[in-house]
Amino acid sequence: MPHPYADLPPYCFWRRSVAEIEPQEVDPVVHARFRIGRHDRVATAGSCFAQHIARHLAGAGFHYFVTEQADVPMEVSLTRKYNYGVFSARYGNIYTARQFLQLLKRAYGIFKPVDDVWVGNNGTLIDPYRPNIQPGGFSCEREYRLDREQHFAAVRRAVEETNVMVFTFGLTEAWVNKSDGAVYPVCPGTAAGTFDSTQHKFVNFGMVQVLGDMREALDFIRERNRGVRFILTVSPVPLVATAENRHVLVSTTYSKAVLRTVCGELEGRFDDVAYFPSYEVITGNFNRGLYYESDLREVTEAGVSHVMRLFLQHYAAADEVANGEPIPHMEPDTLTRDPKDFARIMEEAAKVICDELVLDPKD
Repeated sequence: MPHPYADLPPYCFWRRSVAEIEPQEVDPVVHARFRIGRHDRVATAGSCFAQHIARHLAGAGFHYFVTEQADVPMEVSLTRKYNYGVFSARYGNIYTARQFLQLLKRAYGIFKPVDDVWVGNNGTLIDPYRPNIQPGGFSCEREYRLDREQHFAAVRRAVEETNVMVFTFGLTEAWVNKSDGAVYPVCPGTAAGTFDSTQHKFVNFGMVQVLGDMREALDFIRERNRGVRFILTVSPVPLVATAENRHVLVSTTYSKAVLRTVCGELEGRFDDVAYFPSYEVITGNFNRGLYYESDLREVTEAGVSHVMRLFLQHYAAADEVANGEPIPHMEPDTLTRDPKDFARIMEEAAKVICDELVLDPKD
């Protein structure tokens, strides 16, 4: 007798689309909601995994949109050390939707946190919301203020001029300031600053909170950039540590479940939002754990390559592909100003910068 499963396509069945497929051929992307042309400006933000996406987009010839460049020429290692080109602007890791929304409001002068600056041990100044972007800190208040003004201008340009915004969700756990709710990228007292239980508190955002924050962030960008499109991903990288009184594995599962649910809700509600399943590709048991390094946390280059091959296969516009390969393309404000340095930059870029590692430093 006929039944609803009789005529479903192979990708609806585990055996046909996962168990009986070679691991490197598993493709959970059924269709792309839209296509990206080589002249589309693609901005990135989010957790450390977003850096892999940026690197491969640039390497494949897409217009990786970088709005904040170093004022003076730097060696590649220094460029990344000072967080230029790691993301579209020099905001460092953005782990939570609340942190992303807060950045947008700060860049447009809508919100100014009470906790505005930290003083380092050597008297230098440190940005509480970008504690690792300036090694050693800023030498004086003038330098600190000018850099922040430049940074906010770069954020505004990314918001207003990008064609596609790729955001990678990382965490639900965060630390906030009790007085105004300002959220920090990492717990004060780890990367910099001093922890004070009377000023700082731990939060673990639930699904409703994350969904509300991200909806507001997307609306904020849409108001300033008509026609922008969004691609959401969830980082497959587990938590370094949890502030909850439970096993880090359980906290990791909770965070990723919340974030994945939010992505599904947003994709289901908005035509300009697409979810790309990089999380499923890396964490899926079909790859037998081969997409994680020995620490069971960092993603291998093989895993990243699988993800980005699918991304380009499904999201690259058909006329941007020649003989199955993306057409090489460089723009002056992409990851490199000199094509001769491209290979060296890509090698350096493979070293992911992850602020969260300060929570559990190696001896």
